[in-house]
Amino acid sequence: MTSLPGDSDNGGSAKEPRPLVCARCGTQAQAPQPTWTCSVENGIRHYFCDACSRENLRAIEGRLDSAWW
Repeated sequence: MTSLPGDSDNGGSAKEPRPLVCARCGTQAQAPQPTWTCSVENGIRHYFCDACSRENLRAIEGRLDSAWW
């Protein structure tokens, strides 16, 4: 079995899940949302709500290598 960084294999109760927060507007979601965008920047995950993702689609796609499109 593999653990994520910061996870404990010592048993006990699981950590309460933290709400997702949009890195741009601060909107919160209690569970993963299929319409949200996840970006890994400098090794850190950033989540963007569907509204911010739509508003910034050109900038998001502009960072992709041409092999992605």
